[in-house]
Amino acid sequence: MRHPPRSVLLAAAGAVALVGSALVPVVQAQGATPACTVEYSVTDQWAGGFQGSVKITNNQSALSSWLLTFDLADGQKITQGWNAKWSQSGTGVIAANESYNGSLGTGASVSAGFLANWSVSNTTPNTFKLNGTSCNVDSDPPTSPPPTDPATPGTAPALHVSGTDLVDAVGATHRLLGVNRSGGEFMCVQGYGIWDGPVDDAAIKAIADWKANAVRIPLNEECWLGLSDIKPEYGGANYINAVKDLVARVEAHGMTPILDLHWSYGQYTGNSAGCSDVHATCQKPMPDAQYGPSFWASVASTFKDDPAPVFDLFNEPYPDRATSDVTAAWRCWRDGGTCPGIPYEVAGMQDLVDSIRNAGSENVIMAGGLAYANDLSQWTAYRPQDPVGNLTAAYHGYNFNTCSSESCWNSTLAPVAAQVPLIAGEIGENTCSHGFIDQAVKWFDDRNLSYLGWTWNTWDCSSGPSLISAYDGTPTAYGIGLRDHLRALNP
Repeated sequence: MRHPPRSVLLAAAGAVALVGSALVPVVQAQGATPACTVEYSVTDQWAGGFQGSVKITNNQSALSSWLLTFDLADGQKITQGWNAKWSQSGTGVIAANESYNGSLGTGASVSAGFLANWSVSNTTPNTFKLNGTSCNVDSDPPTSPPPTDPATPGTAPALHVSGTDLVDAVGATHRLLGVNRSGGEFMCVQGYGIWDGPVDDAAIKAIADWKANAVRIPLNEECWLGLSDIKPEYGGANYINAVKDLVARVEAHGMTPILDLHWSYGQYTGNSAGCSDVHATCQKPMPDAQYGPSFWASVASTFKDDPAPVFDLFNEPYPDRATSDVTAAWRCWRDGGTCPGIPYEVAGMQDLVDSIRNAGSENVIMAGGLAYANDLSQWTAYRPQDPVGNLTAAYHGYNFNTCSSESCWNSTLAPVAAQVPLIAGEIGENTCSHGFIDQAVKWFDDRNLSYLGWTWNTWDCSSGPSLISAYDGTPTAYGIGLRDHLRALNP
């Protein structure tokens, strides 16, 4: 979506400090070399409450971030915790690393604790998973996530391109059907926080409850790179760790995270300019050569060992607004460099693909076309080269766009979908209804294609298409259409 959403100030939760106590292991490793071990203990207990702790040991390859999951089956409820980001949905508990303890080398351990309520009983959990891999038993290394059984809840599939389809690790066709979760592109650069609204486990579970299997996460180039105009608490390592935490939560619910370069550096004041600022405070016509390749090299390096995330190169290119020469616009799109009407040096789609692959990542890549990703008419003629063959085309479609009818989809999208997987990274309407959504999803369903609705945020749907009125998943009149359709596809 092109226009900037309203800013909302997030409240920051304070950390709880506690002096550690000795851990008593209650779960013993069954194999000689389990991939990970977890020692769980109740260090203190009283009527109605207890203090618990976990010690996690990684016995295999080093991890740059970790996420521990287990169940408290007797109705215990965690009230606060330390040394991890704790969340709970029903019986399921998630402990994700803090920014200061995400690295877990081979043989390294980390401990975290919590306070919880209990009533009838307080049974000790005996099943733990670290980044989706079972602990305390002989197992494969805890990579995030394992690609063995994409149908298992809590496991995001490892995707790759096969012909015109996305397929999972066992070769089954997989459509990306979900929502966008806006906030990471604008809150940090505006100085208010990192996310717009909650992104805890309950909030992500609400997305999964719509039967979504993918979440697109718009990002800000300057915040990821920690440039000097960004408040330190919202940029650099703090921003990266927040993104990693959200990716882990999305994957823990079996959904594919799509990381999107949404707002970027470079001053543009020409036709259809969203702002006059050189900084990443709005959508620019193309990514900049100064920071764009560095952004993607860093993102790719961060997630190259995780086959689940998909990389969306640039939200909505519009070099065609800067020049009337359509051929020049498509060349700019692919090759970058000095582009007509754009005063800064541009990074083309090929530059960004190269940055990702040179970083060692083989993750699936999306590339949107011209006219804010609404025009794919020459996408196949100018498609970038991908040495690993995991490139897909991205389309954005709204009721007010030029290409928003079946006739246009048939003439411009269908030929692209006949050569590569086609993903509608954004679909939506500003009518506070779902007539256009209903039409669009039917066309994409009939061709077994992917789509994601804009957006899972609680804005006024008439000023920016908003699927929800509350982060528990309460839909707007517009969101009802997508929610009911996703649930009908996967009852």
